Amino acid sequence: MSCKLYHEWCIQKIGMCFSGIADLPLHTGRAPKWLFSRMKSLGKEIIRIIVDEYGKKELLLRLGDPCWFQSLGCLLGYDWHSSGITTVLTAVIREALEELNAGVALAGGKGRRSLSTPEELSRKAEFLGLGYEKMKKLLRISFIAAKVDNAVLQDGYSIYHHAIVFSEEGYWTVVQQGMNSSSKMARRYHWTWLSTNKLVVEPHSGIVCNRREREVLDMTSRSSEENRKASLDLIKEGPGRLRRIFREIYYNPEGLSPFLGESPKVLVMPRRIDWKAVERAYELDPKDYEELVSLKGIGPSLLRALSLTAEVVYGAKASRRDPVKFSFAFGGKDGVPYPVDVRRMDEVIEILRSDELTSKLLRKVIPENY
Repeated sequence: MSCKLYHEWCIQKIGMCFSGIADLPLHTGRAPKWLFSRMKSLGKEIIRIIVDEYGKKELLLRLGDPCWFQSLGCLLGYDWHSSGITTVLTAVIREALEELNAGVALAGGKGRRSLSTPEELSRKAEFLGLGYEKMKKLLRISFIAAKVDNAVLQDGYSIYHHAIVFSEEGYWTVVQQGMNSSSKMARRYHWTWLSTNKLVVEPHSGIVCNRREREVLDMTSRSSEENRKASLDLIKEGPGRLRRIFREIYYNPEGLSPFLGESPKVLVMPRRIDWKAVERAYELDPKDYEELVSLKGIGPSLLRALSLTAEVVYGAKASRRDPVKFSFAFGGKDGVPYPVDVRRMDEVIEILRSDELTSKLLRKVIPENY
């Protein structure tokens, strides 16, 4: 079975594909030029081979697999456990794709660059010849993915890196990373077009990490479905009634339990609510939870308040389970487990550039039964 067919089989049979989350300790500093240039050269050849042998869709699927993404970073000589693997590897992929001109592009990046994602995406989509509708869909996916991992999945990590990779046919993968200021850890989130029937319902189903958080509100979980519906109903009740309910729960949560059943184990209502956002949402009357989340001003505090209220008033429980569930080829930048072997890296780059050896090498490194 080919990699592509295996991914599609996973979606059909068990509702998941290899996309998810990875936790990484924060590292400072920059990739040295001598290493970055080699990472780009080697990465470019690997991407070229995958596209030539398996196609653009398969490249996007592999980038959507956190284990494969991590392995690619290791193969290119970067730290296996560093948060920098995401930002540096994203930059490598961007430059490699621009030089290859293979019908795939990457938009976004770290910090300020992530804020310019819509502009970059639009420009590159136009260059690839995507029509207006496909470009509009990609812009919405980019926006919703960042909003979901910041506000709908509340795991303590704030998104600071966002990138979307897409093909000229409109297939896409999102790779973004958040930071936990308390634990000094970073968490990477992967999305693919195959894993998102609904953008707010378990969009990243396969999880990889080495740390599980205790305080989590996962409104993307299927078990939070009733809570999502109840949260939407609360918005439709109007700002006036919501104010009264919030006030009662905030100042007297225990007083509600004799009438409404057992209160949630953890009931910490946000101190501040954006009531203007509530009024806007009430006036716009969103048709579903995804539309509610996409509205301006609907952020983590309001979604948490709605969720807790829905649990207390309607008994609609939300998931508080963290949805979260690496080998070297040339060494690592920090000398772990050993310094990067530059000569060997250069030799492999030349081997991969040789079309004569490409096919044989691929059959050994990437078997058909992936």
